Amino acid sequence: MSQWAQEPEVIRAQHVSVAGTQRPRLHDVSVSVHRGRVSAIIGANGSGKSTLLEVLSAEISPEAGEVTYASRPAGKISARVAAQERALLAQSTPMAFSFSVLDVVSWGRIPWQGTDRQGEDDEAIAQAMTDTRISHLVHRRISELSGGEQARVHLARVLAQRAKVLLLDEADATLDVAGQGELDAIVSRRRDAGDAIVLVSHDLSRVSMIADHVVALREGECLTQGAVDEVFTEAVLSETFDIPMQVTTTDTGKFVHRSTDPPRPPKPSG
Repeated sequence: MSQWAQEPEVIRAQHVSVAGTQRPRLHDVSVSVHRGRVSAIIGANGSGKSTLLEVLSAEISPEAGEVTYASRPAGKISARVAAQERALLAQSTPMAFSFSVLDVVSWGRIPWQGTDRQGEDDEAIAQAMTDTRISHLVHRRISELSGGEQARVHLARVLAQRAKVLLLDEADATLDVAGQGELDAIVSRRRDAGDAIVLVSHDLSRVSMIADHVVALREGECLTQGAVDEVFTEAVLSETFDIPMQVTTTDTGKFVHRSTDPPRPPKPSG
């Protein structure tokens, strides 16, 4: 039995499918989200990574299959309760007006208004801005910020939400090297505190260092899933991305890059 099978399961997607125009966005995908685990979803553009995150977050309902939150059907949970249980950072968050940084981060506390956790608002907002190093931007307008700074603000918003499940869709895409390191530290702290994190990233080498579990998608289907050592092989990654990939194991993780040579065939067992 996997060590993660013993940890509490907070979200389960069973045989979910989502229709698309030319082919399914997802087809018959099953994933479990556990506390104290970082799960990474990898795959080429258009493979269904963002769609799977939206299904796990209950933002969209699958045409087939079922999503449950601690054994409760996600479709029967209100948007408010879902927001108390999971926080989703989408790839982009269009802003119709130029809100202040404080306004945007404060949105993360909306699910807790009128509950006994409303008293955490000030502390949660301050801590989220400290963790993302944006406290000095608190009174700035978000439209005045760089893309990387805006990404930090939206990350702070979902951190302030203080949900036990954190869903991150390419949160590292516009961050500089320092910001990526800070994001990895935040993810590690949340995992160590017992939270569940599901992330999408194209930085495979970084994923190998922070993930406990990896889901590889190809054309809307789950090619395979498992521990990093099981998924981050040249054969699996080459099939996932449809290009030859090379994997070099280091002390800190795996260095993954395109190979100019065809992937080596797996060694025969026995």
